[in-house]
Amino acid sequence: MRKIASRKNRLPEWLRQNIPDRQILKKLDSLRKQGINTVCLEARCPNWSRCLKANTLAFIILGRCCTRNCQFCAVEKLKGKPPPLDKEEPYRILKLIKELQLNFVIITSVTRDDLSDQGSGQFSQTIYLIRNYKRDIGIELLIPDFRGVALVRVVAAQPDVLAHNLETVPRLYLKIRKGARYQRSLRVLAEAKKLNPNLITKSSLLLGMGEKAGEVIRVMEDLLGVGCDILVLGQYLAPTPRHYPVKEFIPLEQFQSYRATALNLGFKVVLSSPLARTSYQAPEVYYRLKRIAQSG
Repeated sequence: MRKIASRKNRLPEWLRQNIPDRQILKKLDSLRKQGINTVCLEARCPNWSRCLKANTLAFIILGRCCTRNCQFCAVEKLKGKPPPLDKEEPYRILKLIKELQLNFVIITSVTRDDLSDQGSGQFSQTIYLIRNYKRDIGIELLIPDFRGVALVRVVAAQPDVLAHNLETVPRLYLKIRKGARYQRSLRVLAEAKKLNPNLITKSSLLLGMGEKAGEVIRVMEDLLGVGCDILVLGQYLAPTPRHYPVKEFIPLEQFQSYRATALNLGFKVVLSSPLARTSYQAPEVYYRLKRIAQSG
């Protein structure tokens, strides 16, 4: 069994990444110059180099500053008055999709509790622009909870996959996700399935925040109770020393055990590994699930 790294922020070998090459850095610079926000940059995703190399991008809409203050998240927190909604943002994203000839698109957002529609209109507008350009582009959304409202218009825009993350176990919400509510997030996933029973839904947990194995399994059961199709489990990595600290580096064997448990419980697809994130291998996971549905 592999030795677990100490808690002094020393990364296990399986979390180390390769240095990005010149082509990837050039693409990264292009994103910055065009004013495109991505999970790669804003959320400090550990897979950004690998995803850019594979021509996979997770766009962040509604700006780059979040109105909430989750203790695990690297996205910049809003200071002062919220900026007005950037109505050109969906068009810039469409331009880049055309430029890079993307066939699968991931769209997420910061949380904008200041907006009357919680930003749902920007989601639907972005989807409609993409669909009008090319109908068969795969679209995965990773949405905030919209405070429990405004989900109808997002589902009506017909994404292929709708993800909403629980992020951690209920016991840790007040420490890590003060603006969120565990039951409200479950209701978002449940309502999405009611609005469109054929919609593929997904949720993720970051492990190593101090959760216990029994708590993780109970979250799996809750997600299955609301019809969640895809589960993603990854290792939490504190973005900076100011964020919530890593309590444990989960060994590879435990990730494998969680995956086996989740599949036995009934999830259709499970990604469970230290570097797994919601949008990690999103196209592959979507098409794998489509093949499973067609063969069944």
